[in-house]
Amino acid sequence: MAATATMAMPLAYRLRCKPNTNSSSPLRELFGIRITMSSSRWGSAISGSAIMAAADVAVVRQEEEEEELRCYLSPEKLDVLTQMEPWVEEHVLPLLKPVEAAWQPSDLLPDPAALGGEGFHAACLELRERAAAVPDLLLVCLVANMVTEEALPTYQSSLNRVRAVGDLTGADGTAWARWIRGWSAEENRHGDVLNRYMYLSGRFDMAEVERAVHRLIRSGMAVDPPCSPYHAFVYTAFQERATAVAHGNTARLVGARGHGDAALARVCGTVAADEKRHEAAYTRIVSRLLEADPDAAMRALAHMLRRGIAMPTSPISDGRRDDLYACVVSLAEQAGTYTVTDYCSIVEHLIREWRVEELAAGLSGEGRRARDYVCELPQKIRRMKEKAHERAAKAQKKPISIPINWIFDRHVSVMLP
Repeated sequence: MAATATMAMPLAYRLRCKPNTNSSSPLRELFGIRITMSSSRWGSAISGSAIMAAADVAVVRQEEEEEELRCYLSPEKLDVLTQMEPWVEEHVLPLLKPVEAAWQPSDLLPDPAALGGEGFHAACLELRERAAAVPDLLLVCLVANMVTEEALPTYQSSLNRVRAVGDLTGADGTAWARWIRGWSAEENRHGDVLNRYMYLSGRFDMAEVERAVHRLIRSGMAVDPPCSPYHAFVYTAFQERATAVAHGNTARLVGARGHGDAALARVCGTVAADEKRHEAAYTRIVSRLLEADPDAAMRALAHMLRRGIAMPTSPISDGRRDDLYACVVSLAEQAGTYTVTDYCSIVEHLIREWRVEELAAGLSGEGRRARDYVCELPQKIRRMKEKAHERAAKAQKKPISIPINWIFDRHVSVMLP
């Protein structure tokens, strides 16, 4: 997928873990501040001065957070990345494949130059026959994944804005710059091959799909905080794994044991393998940061997970629905291409990969609290999922049927939150 945006990735959730505020409890939150009072007085007992005081505290906290994030752009922090360059040359750049050894879209789909006119026609007919068996639900998820891959220009420009690692001239010779360009070149094939499959399959309204790509690139995206390499690499590590999971799940669902579309399964499986390689690169970088500057890296990790890793697909638009992203997220959950369980599994995997639970040396009090938060997060996500299911069952919500213009306005059934 793609990186800083990375990301790549395909669909997702913006999960936030909030304190429990049961309606019978005397503890309430106002502007993030816990206030204690008799539950019978809650509605009228908060004076104007209390509100003002809480608001003032909230402003102070926001200013403190902004000051901390500015510290990640200090010369001392950025020098950590500069000093890592020889290590990047040795341990990250080798994860890129030589152009001559890399797969290309023409290797995975019918190629008229190799097959000749009649052979190409026959191969396309076979591809269309297999594609006809793929359900509309999976087709919509495939479009969302493909559109995310096609928004690569946004991701490369985002990484180039990250301090100490960006490709400032577009042709820098640093190891960091060569990684960004090499990574982008490999990612570029993902959107190309998915787009070509969709075009040949005949299952999609390509004009509408192309408009969705156009809108997403035009909308752009911003990873918060901007320009911080610590936070950017946490984000990309997560997103690359998320993309690998989404494409891998799609390959499984459409393959021989699913709906029998061997061509699409091969395409998605090949893209997923690329994403795993890219995930390995960004995971190594974060591991190195945790070794070189454990306190700052741990706090950056907790910061990103508290905010929730939102996928770069979030501005996706069909030009009609304002809630299209929510629909796509729900459809991915229903289809099994990317789920809350997947999100939780990714967090658990990265905790193990980065040995977060074992990290102690070099952590401040805030760093230890960040570590504990990260380690407790998977269980919190599971509880949130259980509660969401319970609320949905009590509400007895019914799915709604919506037309999707990417598939010629055929209707799909979706259960919205």
